Amino acid sequence: MIETKERPERMVLVAALGPGQNEADGNRSLDELERLTDTSGAVAVGRIMQKREQISSGGTYLGKGKLEELKELIWETEADGVICDDELSPAELRNLTEILGCKVVDRTMLILDIFAARAQTSEGKIQVELAMLRYQATRLVGLRRSLSRTGGGIGTRGPGEKKLEVDRRVIHERISVLKAELKEVQARREVNRARRMKNSVPVVAIVGYTNAGKSTLLNTLTGSLVYAEDQLFATLDPTTRECKLEDGETVLFTDTVGLINKLPHHLVEAFRSTLEEAAYADVILHVADASDPDLALHLRVVYDTLQSLGISGKPVITVFNKMDLASPDAILRDSEAEETFRISAKDGSGTKEVLEGVRRILLRSKVYINCVYPFEEAGKVALIHQYGQVLKEEYLPEGIRISAMVPAEWEGRVKTKES
Repeated sequence: MIETKERPERMVLVAALGPGQNEADGNRSLDELERLTDTSGAVAVGRIMQKREQISSGGTYLGKGKLEELKELIWETEADGVICDDELSPAELRNLTEILGCKVVDRTMLILDIFAARAQTSEGKIQVELAMLRYQATRLVGLRRSLSRTGGGIGTRGPGEKKLEVDRRVIHERISVLKAELKEVQARREVNRARRMKNSVPVVAIVGYTNAGKSTLLNTLTGSLVYAEDQLFATLDPTTRECKLEDGETVLFTDTVGLINKLPHHLVEAFRSTLEEAAYADVILHVADASDPDLALHLRVVYDTLQSLGISGKPVITVFNKMDLASPDAILRDSEAEETFRISAKDGSGTKEVLEGVRRILLRSKVYINCVYPFEEAGKVALIHQYGQVLKEEYLPEGIRISAMVPAEWEGRVKTKES
């Protein structure tokens, strides 16, 4: 029996460099684009760069001479199409498709395609489909020729080809339905969030550039088995796991979707509710890949994305992960973090110190109480047990002596009448 394997799509990578960018910048960006291409299941067979004063000039992304060079490279490499390292306008998409006579994919479409393949939960699928529909709604004319084909490939996953066969009115109707469904999901998330806040359970939001090791760190800190692989966007759906600190306090760690340079605004909007978990967290745990040559850029991308979501003023702990792969001479700094740690989430080294750092920051929002509660105020003792950390408890003839740390907002509710 002869086994046949479907040939992966062969794609040429294309980058137009704007003012202030050099060839090194272009190569770094194309290296990441190649990883995205590999993650999507395609293979990069060539690359072309051109420095332009205005990337959008002429509506073809590249200049006339470079387009001829690109056509030759497509023919020589037997490529199925090209992937551009920026989001193309509808005119650019249409013009490039006509000139090159092959599939044209931009960075946004590629990332959307990966998200469509990786989304597992109903919320994740809704978010991805909503982002894809918003993207495709303005590009129906250009997309019909480049994507309306059998055989699949980049851009045909998730909501798929069916949306290319319907008119813009139907797409907008579908968007309205998805937005309503997403509101219901967000309402449930708000209920869960409110319950956590009412119970005063501290939340630590894990954020970071894609593939920095967030899910691996979550597993190491909490002893869970969340899917974690050396892939871009290995996990999309937010995951929350419980962890007990050394002092016995229960903390919830929430892993958020990974970030990336030039993250499509469609996805930022669609995943806003997921990313905003960081806005309600007590501490932000920023995971960075210490072995990444573009570490400084990736740190900035994370902070810029958080700022665009209005997330600021939170205490930040930055962990430089993958120290086992990093250069011993690497300079690792983050001026926006209150504390930094060097760890390897894979083998667990340095993670105890991270938990201690989390504990120190959480202690700032607590107050120390040491007093005797008459037996008729035993209900307040129960509150302290539920929402605080009891350091010492002693039963005396006149009542119960409690030494404990309690959240500052609960101090007034647990005060004794004598105090």
